[in-house]
Amino acid sequence: MDANGKPSGTMPIGAFSMSLSVKDLAASLAFYETLGFEAVGDFSDQGWMILKNGDHMIGLFKGMFEGNLMTFNPGWDQNAEAVDPFVPAADIRAKLEAAGLDVKDAQGGDPAKSFVVTDPDGNVVLVDQHR
Repeated sequence: MDANGKPSGTMPIGAFSMSLSVKDLAASLAFYETLGFEAVGDFSDQGWMILKNGDHMIGLFKGMFEGNLMTFNPGWDQNAEAVDPFVPAADIRAKLEAAGLDVKDAQGGDPAKSFVVTDPDGNVVLVDQHR
């Protein structure tokens, strides 16, 4: 913490993507393919897909949450490959809580690996560790 009680130093929080709440996976996939994205993770049988265009990733999620989320995946790079060392989600959570942020468990996730925080403007940030 710095003299103002703010977290000090950088804290890598993993790969970044936008998680989009969609009504129709097929229609959304077709739209984003037109923008140059391609499916790199097809879990459509579970209601979600991961798309990529260069270093940019988006997730399409049908019926899993309301609104769109910024998502960070500790322990992964932008190719969903493992990185070491990395800062575990539990450590990130502890640092955010120590800074006074209101951290909540992510729906259906392991609280040690998955949580959400909301920024001052109402934007939701999901930290979701898969390893």
